[in-house]
Amino acid sequence: MRRFIKVLMVVIPVSLISFGFYLKEADTGEDILLRVIVENLDHMHYNPLKVNDNLSEQAFDNYMDYIDGNKRFLLASDVDELMSDKTNIDDQTKTGRYDFFNRTLSMLNGRIDMCQKFYREILAEPFDFTKDETVEFNDEMPFAKSEDELRERWRKYLKYNVMTRLATAQDVELAKQKDSTNTDEIKSYETLEEEARKAVLKNHDDWFERMGKLNRKDRLSTYVNAITTLYDPHTTYFPPADKANFDIRMSGQLEGIGAQLQEKDGYIKVNSIVPGSPSALQGELKANDLILKVAQGKEEPVDIVNARIDDAVKLIRGKKGTEVRLTVKKPDGTVKVIPIVRDVVQLEETYAKSLMINDQTMKNVGYLYLPSFYADFNSRGGRTCWKDVKEELKKLDDQGAESLIFDLRNNGGGSLQDVVEIAGLFIDKGPIVQVKARGYSPRILRDDKGGTVWDKPVIIMVNEFSASASEILAAAIQDYGRGVIVGSHTTHGKGTVQQFVELNRSLRGSNYPDLGALKVTTQKFYRVNGGATQLKGVTPDIIWPDNYMFIKTGEKEQDNSMSWDKIAAAEYEEVQGYMTNFKQVKKSSEKRMADNEIFEAIEDNAKRWKEQRDQHHFTLNLQQHKQELKDRKAVNDAYTAMFKPYEDLNLMVLEADKDAVEQDSLKSKRMADWKKNLQKDVYLYETLQIAEELVQTNE
Repeated sequence: MRRFIKVLMVVIPVSLISFGFYLKEADTGEDILLRVIVENLDHMHYNPLKVNDNLSEQAFDNYMDYIDGNKRFLLASDVDELMSDKTNIDDQTKTGRYDFFNRTLSMLNGRIDMCQKFYREILAEPFDFTKDETVEFNDEMPFAKSEDELRERWRKYLKYNVMTRLATAQDVELAKQKDSTNTDEIKSYETLEEEARKAVLKNHDDWFERMGKLNRKDRLSTYVNAITTLYDPHTTYFPPADKANFDIRMSGQLEGIGAQLQEKDGYIKVNSIVPGSPSALQGELKANDLILKVAQGKEEPVDIVNARIDDAVKLIRGKKGTEVRLTVKKPDGTVKVIPIVRDVVQLEETYAKSLMINDQTMKNVGYLYLPSFYADFNSRGGRTCWKDVKEELKKLDDQGAESLIFDLRNNGGGSLQDVVEIAGLFIDKGPIVQVKARGYSPRILRDDKGGTVWDKPVIIMVNEFSASASEILAAAIQDYGRGVIVGSHTTHGKGTVQQFVELNRSLRGSNYPDLGALKVTTQKFYRVNGGATQLKGVTPDIIWPDNYMFIKTGEKEQDNSMSWDKIAAAEYEEVQGYMTNFKQVKKSSEKRMADNEIFEAIEDNAKRWKEQRDQHHFTLNLQQHKQELKDRKAVNDAYTAMFKPYEDLNLMVLEADKDAVEQDSLKSKRMADWKKNLQKDVYLYETLQIAEELVQTNE
């Protein structure tokens, strides 16, 4: 299944090129847009595609899936009618024609009008929730064969929406009944059912109104991206307005919740949480959550299923100090309302920080947390993460840390130069990463300073959300044999570099409207051993079970991801002496995890998440639905209750930081909250045992 995914993420600064097009004055706007894009992709993309019938067929499927991936508007006969253009998209692209696109617009608008009548008629009458019937949510199902079949899909879909609202409303009324101080009248079932239908009606009226406001340019960008994302999921077109919004989001000045979002299968999915953001500090919103509704404080929530990402962002962001309430669906299927007070990113929470930790063995181990590979590119001599990491390492060394745990979990990457500098703190000198562009020999980025800042054992913690620069550092440490990598079955697997191209700068002359910009993949990262980090990521030396172990995550989850490959290794020498007794250390860790009931529970929970992901049919019987929610909550509560603080895990503020923390009440509170979360971290506790055993073997 191919679909367009628009991912909001930080990219490499803009690189500009000029093809020197000689175009007729008559060629304006749409006439030249696709031709300019295809020429840029052919010239710049790391692995350009041939614009032929094969690409045309893939673009057809991609576009059909994006405009109606949930199969709620078009009929099978509509798609069959459009099939006559399935191999013509490439020819139309080359000549600047939009015959296929125009046909889909006309057809889709007609079906939207028809479905608007469906939902209004269906929601006018009460539902019977005692029947034993189910609804299917599966984007692999075929298009409906008739209008009657499509209407039946809408009936079940709407009934499910009303049922979930009704179940929540009944819980509220039940709580009122149990509250002896409550003076409000208890609402009847009939009243609650009617209110639920009216709320679903309003949400759909709003949704169809938003669709009605989409103009030709909005639809056109979707069509264009059905072509560009065939090259890879990170190569996307931004029309002028979207590019402006992207710049605002990436500037760091936007007051909001600090979550990077993407469109996926008709849902708004949380791609990652920005360190130091309101979402990160609140703690409940996580990567892979699906946002179903958005409410401004206590106001009625707005359903954003099938909404455009820009519309969702407009609802979520807002002024500092205001509250937004997100109704999210967790990977295990539970639905939760998460209140978040909007704010700007707390910069102190985005910087490297460290603690000293130990347990009953009393071996002091340094713990260093790096949320991202940050750098201030706008001011000369500005703050950079490699300098901060170097300072933290010196503080830990001065206080007698015998080994180091370097936590890169959920670190989405950042500055390439800084990761090279940080890797150099652990080795004497040598290559750190290879960067390759199409048609060129690899460029080797090296640490040539000589000497090390930290020459003791190091253990790097990673997970599925450790990406890009995090993977480069973990790979370098692993290839040099300098330390142990521990974590999830693999890291994120994003080993590509993107650049922005302002399309108008590709043209000679200024008589053209603003065409927008193209984000295009131009380079790939390779380890010093020659293997790409793309797709495969980095496989840890010691792997622990986690909630995503049976689910595709990261780059593997994306459609049309670029493949893994290998180039020649760079010349480097492995560091000796740090992995001497690693086999015994690994064996001890695996035995501890096998004997630990929490790790066993994590694996069972991962299987539960996988089963939930694979479930496509859901009951439309109210009592069955409520019982399923009750059972799911009981299992989830029991699982959550297992994570208790480790009483023998000591987390100590460094002597060099004590005064600054104790004299600032805000810093003191954040430090206390951070330590409280770490105290229950089963992965950190196991990594501490590994760190202590590495110290013993070195001794």
